[in-house]
Amino acid sequence: MQTVISKDGTQIAYEKLGKGPAVVLIVGALASRSDHAKLVQLLSPDFTVYNYDRRGRGDSGDNRPYSVEREVEDIEALIDEAGGSANVYGISSGACLALEATAALGDKVKNLAVYEPPYDEAEGEAEKWKEYSLKLDQLLAADRRSDAVEFHMKFVGASGIAILAMKVLPGWQGMKALAPTIAYDVKVVGENRSVPVERVARIKANTLVMDGGASIESMPFMRATADKLAKTIPNAQRRTIEGEGHNVGEKVLAPVIREFFHEENQPASYTGSILPQ
Repeated sequence: MQTVISKDGTQIAYEKLGKGPAVVLIVGALASRSDHAKLVQLLSPDFTVYNYDRRGRGDSGDNRPYSVEREVEDIEALIDEAGGSANVYGISSGACLALEATAALGDKVKNLAVYEPPYDEAEGEAEKWKEYSLKLDQLLAADRRSDAVEFHMKFVGASGIAILAMKVLPGWQGMKALAPTIAYDVKVVGENRSVPVERVARIKANTLVMDGGASIESMPFMRATADKLAKTIPNAQRRTIEGEGHNVGEKVLAPVIREFFHEENQPASYTGSILPQ
């Protein structure tokens, strides 16, 4: 493990593996760098992979107050450590953070790949998001971490049976430890959960926007969100990974990321589907 100090003095922990162009990996909610361990192994033969704990997670610090801008500064510190420019990949709310960072950091992000950023502009969803955010804040303020994790899991579609099963597994304690950072992900996704059109339109990097073919059944808004992002970001490509849901398989995802980061001059108008292997 190595560390870098962010602009506000927060220590950010990361692991570096591989040789080649730099790639920074960004996890989503209730995840730490260990959740990208398999992806690191798959990408490291071609890239120098920077796999880090977002602030408040794992071995990283958590200076307050929190803001999305501070998380962008964390990514900037990692990119500077990598030599001043890097490719960036983010999944779920980590994809939203990757979009924010790329819009803010300009040429420091060479290429960007995002998988299913969970913006949702369907009718009535903004109000549901505000109610969810308020209830989550109340649970966290009362330090009811287990209840906060359960509430979040239900909101994103986990069944009661699935949650009961998760509670008896060792991973539940890890999620409880990460519970306060769910509020950070809420801020990253945004107050209304809408696509931040003005900001992403400023993105200069070649961008790959992905969704999973199986998500159309469980999370249909992911398709509309990915389509809107690809139309808004100037140099964007759009791909669907067939057969995959929100928890995309690393063995299917890694070749897509590898191809995109290697072939940065591919025409931005390309769209297509990636079949599962």
